[in-house]
Amino acid sequence: MRHARLFAAVSMLAFLAGCAGLQSDQVRFDRLSDCPKQTSNELFAKQSQLGPLSNTHTLECALTVLRYSQDIALLRTSLGSRLCLHLAERETNPEKREKLAAEGVYLAEVALMHEGDEDGPVHYYLAANLGLAVREHITLAMENLGRLESEMKQALALSPDFDDGGPMRILGALYLKAPAWPNGIGDLDKALELLEKAVKEHPGHPLNHLFYAQALWAESDEAVLAQVKAEFALGEKLLAEGNWGYNKEPWTKEFDLFRQELGEAGSPR
Repeated sequence: MRHARLFAAVSMLAFLAGCAGLQSDQVRFDRLSDCPKQTSNELFAKQSQLGPLSNTHTLECALTVLRYSQDIALLRTSLGSRLCLHLAERETNPEKREKLAAEGVYLAEVALMHEGDEDGPVHYYLAANLGLAVREHITLAMENLGRLESEMKQALALSPDFDDGGPMRILGALYLKAPAWPNGIGDLDKALELLEKAVKEHPGHPLNHLFYAQALWAESDEAVLAQVKAEFALGEKLLAEGNWGYNKEPWTKEFDLFRQELGEAGSPR
């Protein structure tokens, strides 16, 4: 079945959530002596500049400052969880990746405890980090689908447009790729609704188009093949032409995986 293959093949399954069994120690970074001297206030002021365009060392230096900070104004933001997510997504060592993601979960929970003014993004990054932390542990992930759904629903309710419709995109992908009832929360109708909305309201993000193409393809209706190809092609064009920083490489792999999924239907290119 196409749906089953999608669930196994696409790396957005990484966003399956769980708490138990997460790594509890931190990843140690090299070259910290090369980090610029910066205070918590300085980090807070430039937090919007830290993201997929930042090099890995810059993110490590920022996370190190945050680790030792007791500045509530900084800790109640989504920055710590976001830094951990970007670093975890770049990490090739599975153990280190899980440790960084687990730290991201912890920092998101700290931010929620302090009742920050950006709870939507915090829920968003919490779910993303939870998923990465259990990516290699499918049984644990399956047992915690409910929490992922809950976190993303909260992100959707609070900040639906965050990250170019990220809550719609990720929740839609979850409904698409998770097993259906009674084993899971998968629901193709919900996936199509959310992903179509993401495409319409945020047409500039390549993954919105990719995930919507996957949802259309999962309908098993050859009549929509032309639309599947069109969405795929548009997403790939946006990916090629946009400045997506360090996200470009893993997203390119997402597109390549779906091109393989299309198989005998022909390349969308």
